[in-house]
Amino acid sequence: MRLDRITYRFRQFWQAIYAVPNPADLKLVQNILTPAQVELFSRLQPSEQSHGLQVFKRLYAESQAGTSEYSPDLLVAALLHDVGKSCHPLYLWERVLIVLVKAISPQSIQRWGRLPANRTRSSRFGWRRPFVIAEQHPGWGAEMATEAGCSPLAVALIRRHQEESALDRDILEDRLLARLQSADGSY
Repeated sequence: MRLDRITYRFRQFWQAIYAVPNPADLKLVQNILTPAQVELFSRLQPSEQSHGLQVFKRLYAESQAGTSEYSPDLLVAALLHDVGKSCHPLYLWERVLIVLVKAISPQSIQRWGRLPANRTRSSRFGWRRPFVIAEQHPGWGAEMATEAGCSPLAVALIRRHQEESALDRDILEDRLLARLQSADGSY
């Protein structure tokens, strides 16, 4: 693992322990999201709320600076992209385990994270629990965002935020997804 990734993961670890959104940030969320979407956001653990706010602030600042196109759907997706994790909140040791396995054997995360047949986001997953959550939370979050009235574009961005496929710069959704992934990967 490269030094920049180690530094990133170390910072992410400390944020998972200590990060709590401040009241001004929570007020900002209420101004951006609908009441149903705010309720979704409030289900996130405090560290995940802080993470979503950091991603949001970066994308909003880029938009205000004129360095990238503005999209309210992108900003909604920034705040809610990890909401699927609220179905099964991860313990700190599970987060550490995911990071370690991802560094050693990323294909194992994908294999162990497959959703077993006839399982839903409310199921139990045994020893594979952290890996299933890591792999499935984008889909769960997209379902939840749909139920909360998010736009189809915001839902697509949430669903695809961990996607590793090639992006087409001629397609708006792919351009916005690239920005979301970049911001998400820096916090």
